[in-house]
Amino acid sequence: GGSWSRFTKKMSRSANNNLRSIVIVLIGRLSLDAAAAFAPARRIVSSSRIPAHRYLHALHHSHGEDDDETSPNNNNNILDGDVASQLHRDISTAVASAAILASVLASPVNIRVDHHAVDYHHHTCSNSDHNAPLAGAATAVAPTVRVGRSDARAAAASAASLTENQRVVADAWFAVSAQYFDRTYNGLGEEGWRAAEGEAMTAVADTGPDDDEIVEGAIKTMLGALDDPYTRFLSREKYEALTAYATGGNSGGGAAGIGVQLLEDPRTKNVVVMATTSGGPAAAAGVRAGDAILRVDGESMEGASADVVAAKCRGEAGGKVEVDFLRTAIDDNGSGANRAAKQSTERMTLTRAKIKPNPIEASTYVSTGGKKVGLLRVPSFSTETVGQMVDGLRTISGDDDDGRVDAIAIDIRGNVGGYMPAGVDAAKLFLPARAHIIAEVGRSGYFKAYDADGIGAETSMPLYLLVDKRTASASEIFAAALQDNKRAVVVGTTNTFGKGRIQNVQPLENGTGVAVTRARYVTPKGRDVHGVGIKPDRVLGRCEASDSARACLADVVDG
Repeated sequence: GGSWSRFTKKMSRSANNNLRSIVIVLIGRLSLDAAAAFAPARRIVSSSRIPAHRYLHALHHSHGEDDDETSPNNNNNILDGDVASQLHRDISTAVASAAILASVLASPVNIRVDHHAVDYHHHTCSNSDHNAPLAGAATAVAPTVRVGRSDARAAAASAASLTENQRVVADAWFAVSAQYFDRTYNGLGEEGWRAAEGEAMTAVADTGPDDDEIVEGAIKTMLGALDDPYTRFLSREKYEALTAYATGGNSGGGAAGIGVQLLEDPRTKNVVVMATTSGGPAAAAGVRAGDAILRVDGESMEGASADVVAAKCRGEAGGKVEVDFLRTAIDDNGSGANRAAKQSTERMTLTRAKIKPNPIEASTYVSTGGKKVGLLRVPSFSTETVGQMVDGLRTISGDDDDGRVDAIAIDIRGNVGGYMPAGVDAAKLFLPARAHIIAEVGRSGYFKAYDADGIGAETSMPLYLLVDKRTASASEIFAAALQDNKRAVVVGTTNTFGKGRIQNVQPLENGTGVAVTRARYVTPKGRDVHGVGIKPDRVLGRCEASDSARACLADVVDG
């Protein structure tokens, strides 16, 4: 801007030696780089009248939030992805120029980009007190980038000579550094995290365009230093599959699957089938919830994440895939006592098919006590879930007085989550205005509160939620919000899964991506359910995945 121009002119007039001339050139370069970096901001803000602080926030979250492990937030993106990526690279260039400048001057240079402390609203959120922080909350601002003279020369030289693959590593490192919810990097510390990047940079230094496996391995090792199973590298195929699942579709390109929802069991480290798609290849072959996948086409899945296993199962529609399952059967001797688990392995050859996520199923039944119960079976949370839930509520309620139900039961057994905002918006359907749903806690301890707007909510009908140990993530957000607000009775045999972390899924410049744990969430009563889960209000003696919701709720609804 003008201050840069006046300063450089003043320096130019008083330039008496080569050092000052070099400083002029470097400051001019930094000024040009900074101006180029923020030129898109001026164009976008002026053309769309987006407030500057919202633009900067969009820059920080330019590839979306939420979601959980599979959920870019398509509603919150202000920037076009290409513009955001270019802007990210331009600002990186400006920072590199600052490093060169710091290597010449006697003191370090500080660059600060404040991404603004207040998140803008989700498209359906109330504008009243949606962003009101909880007690004791602090606001979050982007950290200052400080480039010292001692290491600036090396940093600048390194930035100027990065290979394409090293830029991908740097892109992944920056994505995590800017968003990771724990400023200690899970106890690794800033120095340890920088060292992990340095090792990854060295590993890919001599690689070329055909060395994708080496680059992926280096990034995985770097991210593995965080010891966080939810912060992970995503290949092109995995990134496409995750974003497609979050929006309720397929990844395209002829990809097909076997129709299973998978989750990594932190206790056994196995990837377990949490649910099957009705009519899909796995369901047709008799695959059950609780089956663990040991091998795919002869390749061991030991230590693999759920998305890796899912990617191995996917392929061309009509193609065959051989899967080895570890299956658990319960033997109760027909008496319900002395229940014992028996495990066996079984190999199945499945034919891949195009898979569409299960829709919400709506039905009614009359309990033994004569109550008419409306039942919604919600298999997952996606961008289509809330609309389907509204349609389901209309179906079970009917259009006349005779059709009105006495209670509503929602079955979320085996629902591993998916699109985090859908869990929030589903809870709004049953809560009064300004009821707290969830609060995200991110870097520096900032809070982002999600509250109900009360529009069209059903707040009086008796409500029951049926859960199990496979109920996870967005499903737990939904269940905890209703439980803490005493709006629903949570029913099940055991605690839910216990996933209380929220991820961004962000693309890298080569078409791959990273999932980054950007926040933890706490329930309206301040509970952190991660690793603990939600304890049912009514604990059942028996309710297997194969049992009907009606059977499981028989004593509860009429009790």
